[in-house]
Amino acid sequence: MIFLELIVVLGAIFLGARMGSIGIGFAGGLGVLVLGLLGVKPGAIPIDVILIIMSVISAIATMEVAGGLKFLVNVAERLLRKNPKRITMYAPLVTYGMTLMAGTGHTAFSTLPVIAEVAKEQGIRPSRPLSIAVVASQVAITASPISAAVVYLSSALEPLHVDYLQILLVCVPTSLAAVIIASFVTNFLGKELKDDPICQERLAHGIQRRKTDNIKMDGAMQTEILPGAKTSVWIFAAAILMVMVYATMISDKVGLIAKEHIVLSRDSAIMSFMLTAASLMVLACRLNPSKVLNASTFKSGMSACICVLGVAWLGTTFVTAHEAEIKEFAGGLLQSKPWLLSVALFFASMLLYSQAATAKALVPTAIALGVSGGSIVASFAAVSALFVLPTYPTLLAAVEMDDTGSTRIGKYVFDHPFIIPGVLTIALSVLFGFILSGLVL
Repeated sequence: MIFLELIVVLGAIFLGARMGSIGIGFAGGLGVLVLGLLGVKPGAIPIDVILIIMSVISAIATMEVAGGLKFLVNVAERLLRKNPKRITMYAPLVTYGMTLMAGTGHTAFSTLPVIAEVAKEQGIRPSRPLSIAVVASQVAITASPISAAVVYLSSALEPLHVDYLQILLVCVPTSLAAVIIASFVTNFLGKELKDDPICQERLAHGIQRRKTDNIKMDGAMQTEILPGAKTSVWIFAAAILMVMVYATMISDKVGLIAKEHIVLSRDSAIMSFMLTAASLMVLACRLNPSKVLNASTFKSGMSACICVLGVAWLGTTFVTAHEAEIKEFAGGLLQSKPWLLSVALFFASMLLYSQAATAKALVPTAIALGVSGGSIVASFAAVSALFVLPTYPTLLAAVEMDDTGSTRIGKYVFDHPFIIPGVLTIALSVLFGFILSGLVL
């Protein structure tokens, strides 16, 4: 039966990938139903992960309505245009920083047009900065203090005496260092625009725009900054700071607040701080809360909730039902070669399309198999292999933004410009993670 059930799981994931977008969540629920009909008891629903995503996205969407995201994009654009020749180095740092702050990679959508335009203005192959920028926005999820993936991992590793701050101490520097090194390598990938026959053909046939409509003659984007934009950003940044301060105060390692005196758990604190931040933005910026429902980040965030619900529920249903068999098959192998966990996380995330869903599906099994907390944290960056299949929204957006044709998906599906920067970034993050986790944990 285990093989039949595995076929059901893979079939549901494949169907969801074909449907695209929120469809992978729908297909996950279908897979749970089919497994139930086969006699498999449904696993735990990832309620905590979903609630954190909902609360964080609510605050980000409110900031978007207040104009905060446009303000951040404006700041990012000025940085990129100030150093246009180094666009391949600076673009991923911008998307990494925005994801680190927001806890979602969807913030990269706003910066992709700027990155593509600046690269083209400088005669730089746009696929270079676009590819590593998309990868950086995905990897940064594993270092963001408010991402659902990081919060879930810290909760799961608490019994192993690995806390929230230790995870950040490992994941932030290792992922950032990996992005910087991968950016340098990416700068040499692909032909120059003048030597790329496809780019030159598109230019000759008028497919490539010579100047974008929303660009002024001096190259500055025409964006209107709303009065409450800066205020919303400061409120959101303060909420993130409060989350980190509170997590530090309740940490067992710091011990500023005794365990018996803790009123709010870390997860509850994140949700309450984020919803409070949204409330303060509405009041301080005089917003109409109903507009939040139509914000692009709100829609994409709620879509992510459904995807996590479906695929994580499907994964935990299968894994929980066969935990004994999995432990017998893989237990000894993972204990002797813990780096293999990163390989499993890599391939799982390319199918599950969510860092949080991948962690929720596989980390409990890794813990049950006896993998150490340090090895799990070191391997954590591998949950960001969302770039492998060329169907992830930010990846497709990057392809669409590049009218030179340099950021294109090849006929063999996997031969696209995101593969090398992505695999290199994750491999370096995991390598650095195993080195640093041995010192921190």
